[in-house]
Amino acid sequence: MTPAAFDKAARALTGATMNVQWGEDQVYKIGGKMFAVLGPNGSASFKASDIAFEALTETGPAIPAPYLARAKWVYFADIAPLDDAEVEGWLANAHALIAAKLTKKLRAELGL
Repeated sequence: MTPAAFDKAARALTGATMNVQWGEDQVYKIGGKMFAVLGPNGSASFKASDIAFEALTETGPAIPAPYLARAKWVYFADIAPLDDAEVEGWLANAHALIAAKLTKKLRAELGL
C-alpha cells in the first residue's frame, strides 16, 4: 500500500478528518478522536480490536504501537508491502471502534 492509498482509504470513511500533527504525521480522526496515523516515512499506526491486536503483533507484521499499545494500537514500520484491501479493512475497523465510543449525538451529527 502506498501512503497516497492509505490517505485515500482513511479519508473515505464517514466523518473522517485529517490534520498534520507532531511534525509531519498525518493524523486521521473521527469526532476529534484519532483512529489512525500515517508517518512521513511510510509507517502507520491504528486502533485494532483485541483479537486483531494479538494476531497482528504476535504472528503478523506489526508491533504494539509505542505509547498506544495499552489502547490496542498496532504499528507498521513500512506499509509498502501490505495488501491494500487488508489495510482498508483494518482502517474501517479502527474507524468503527473509535466511532462506537462517541456520543449518540455526535455520531448522528457525523452521519454514523
